[in-house]
Amino acid sequence: MSDTTVIRVGDDYDVIIGNGVLDQVVAQVPDGAQRVLIVHAPVMADTARRIASAAADSGLQAVVELLPDAEAAKTADVAVRLWSVLADAGFTRTDAVIAVGGGATTDLGGFVAATWLRGVAVVQVPSTVLGMVDAAVGGKTGINIPEGKNLVGSFHPPAAVVCDLDLLRTLPQADLAAGLAEVVKCGFISDTRILELAADPVAATDVSGAVLPELIARAVQVKAEVVAADLKEAGLREILNYGHTFAHAIEQVSGFSWRHGDAVAVGMVYVAELSRRAGLIGEGLVDQHRKALQSLGLPTAYPVDGDAGERWSALRAAMGRDKKTRGSTLRFVALTGLGAPTRLSGPDEAMLRDAFDAVRA
Repeated sequence: MSDTTVIRVGDDYDVIIGNGVLDQVVAQVPDGAQRVLIVHAPVMADTARRIASAAADSGLQAVVELLPDAEAAKTADVAVRLWSVLADAGFTRTDAVIAVGGGATTDLGGFVAATWLRGVAVVQVPSTVLGMVDAAVGGKTGINIPEGKNLVGSFHPPAAVVCDLDLLRTLPQADLAAGLAEVVKCGFISDTRILELAADPVAATDVSGAVLPELIARAVQVKAEVVAADLKEAGLREILNYGHTFAHAIEQVSGFSWRHGDAVAVGMVYVAELSRRAGLIGEGLVDQHRKALQSLGLPTAYPVDGDAGERWSALRAAMGRDKKTRGSTLRFVALTGLGAPTRLSGPDEAMLRDAFDAVRA
């Protein structure tokens, strides 16, 4: 793989992946902009200042705003504060937002850009594996409300996504592994070569090696192809939600204390167990899920303290609010084989509970 990989998402924008590509961020701001709002996660303060300095050097007025950490950034209160900042600074429809941080930061930054004056440009600068392969690519933006994750949002493709792999060097190992859950997901639903590469956990988690950049690029390619064909999730794009129905329920019930990737890992095992019970796949593919995820240090079981029935009731209610649900019918992305996604609609309630018992620790 060359030092820099550029993946085109349809005819809309580029995802730039490589080491030392941070200096390309300001160049991705559309012509005509006079101001940029740079929102950043707490750990990205130095990076945000560096981008702000480059913006000023290019003649842009840069406004820098610190966000709360992780999912705490994705609230209506934070969005309102940023809208006020944009208003006070005189941002117009030709100006832009730059979001620097993990998936929560890019989700929030994209949502603010989508809603300010009914849409201004956003350049996404993800700083985590999860952000690079999932949140920042595809144009999904959103915030959380107490009733569920990402229930308020908009489709708003970015002007560009700049993935500087150097930003991963300070990423905690647990966060790096959590991001790889979304990479492995792409292996199960599409590019099976990903599973082969991820089978070496040392190489897959080495930020200085050649395997991790290839894994990131392959996962981005999978998402780019799906999004280009179905931006607004009318059909095909739903496959990117493999494992997410149960994962979002875990996050909501836990008060968003779970890492997203950890929840997705358990969610994939859950839907694999559900798929087996529905007669779609065999035990071997279920086992492959557990082995692939465990080798990367990801959880494959959901711990339950106390009444399992009460916990299941909370999770089941949360799944009922999933975006794929139609009426009262639960719909899951499932598999009929490796790299062969399908949809499973309205599985029997006993089957749903049985799959939960199979992943319950």
